[in-house]
Amino acid sequence: MNGFEVEIAGVGMHPFGRFDDLGLVDLGVTAVRQAMAEAGLGPGGFQAAYCGTAYGGVATGHRVLGALALTGTPIIDVEAGCASGGAALQLGAQAIANGQYDTVLVFGVEKMPKGIIRSSFFAPWQEQAGLSPAPAYFALRAQRLMADTGLTKDHLAAVCVKNRANGVNNPDAMWQEPVTAEAVLASRVVCDPLHLWMLCSPNEGAAAVVLRRAAGDGVRVRAVSLRSHLPGGVLSEATPMSGLTADAIPGASALAAEDAYADAGIGPDEVDVVECQDTDAARELLSWQELGLCAPGEQARILADGDAHISGARPINPSGGLLSKGEPLGASALGQVVELVHQLRGTAGPRQVDGARVALAHVVGRGANACVTLLST
Repeated sequence: MNGFEVEIAGVGMHPFGRFDDLGLVDLGVTAVRQAMAEAGLGPGGFQAAYCGTAYGGVATGHRVLGALALTGTPIIDVEAGCASGGAALQLGAQAIANGQYDTVLVFGVEKMPKGIIRSSFFAPWQEQAGLSPAPAYFALRAQRLMADTGLTKDHLAAVCVKNRANGVNNPDAMWQEPVTAEAVLASRVVCDPLHLWMLCSPNEGAAAVVLRRAAGDGVRVRAVSLRSHLPGGVLSEATPMSGLTADAIPGASALAAEDAYADAGIGPDEVDVVECQDTDAARELLSWQELGLCAPGEQARILADGDAHISGARPINPSGGLLSKGEPLGASALGQVVELVHQLRGTAGPRQVDGARVALAHVVGRGANACVTLLST
């Protein structure tokens, strides 16, 4: 990231789950208060605010900050599907790096409707055909990945077992109970090969970070890259159902990762801990190869060797991932960043990854946007 260096001065979270007695603003207020308190900020302590949300409605950021009497600065609402929080983070970090501001607040908040996510991004015929961000499309993508790499349902179940085991030690996760591979495969089939427990739960929550011009030994924001899709294969993350059949075009996740590594001046081998998109279990395994963490087909060996577990060579989703936390879209990316800040500070408790110095966060929104964030001590 060119210009002034950017560091994270404070983080905050409202747990992810279902909270029928709380409104959207209540969730955001909790996360913002925590982040500001940790950063030692009071009223007037930041020059701009960026709010990520997909379902929050008009002026969500204003509503949250209005409840705290913290309006008066520019407040920008950002929507990029599941990547909304990442897009907000990119804007905030760039504003500091460019010298526009010294300190900004970035937060994400969401109360998702119950049931399968629906999106006006897709035409009615696409949704009716299952070509939308729903289990039918996730299943098609999973089948393609399995055909290309030799992965099986057992490997998908192993991802669930890993992430749910990590979620046991995350008080902010929706699901905090371990599962067995047998139980995962015994859960009902939603759309083959995906069983119910292989899919994350849309839910509610909030996360916040305070960014400032680097002044000490805080966690540094090395890069934030948001990329949109290129026209590509119909079953690829390269495009949201374009209907084309070109398979060699890179997806948005690969493009964002390439940009982030170049911006930070590091490679994937230097990353110690990862929080990546696991909207479904196959999505996580696809993410590994798109982010350059493994070669296509190497996922089976990594799972068998335990390399992606907390005690492994490079832990992936120590928070429990979306399969444990659930996914409130606007808060998803920033929830990953909060987790990784704790990892890099050495304050993650039972989830702590030993010796973590470089961390990567990754989200995919609608199949059309992907965001990769690199942090370091």
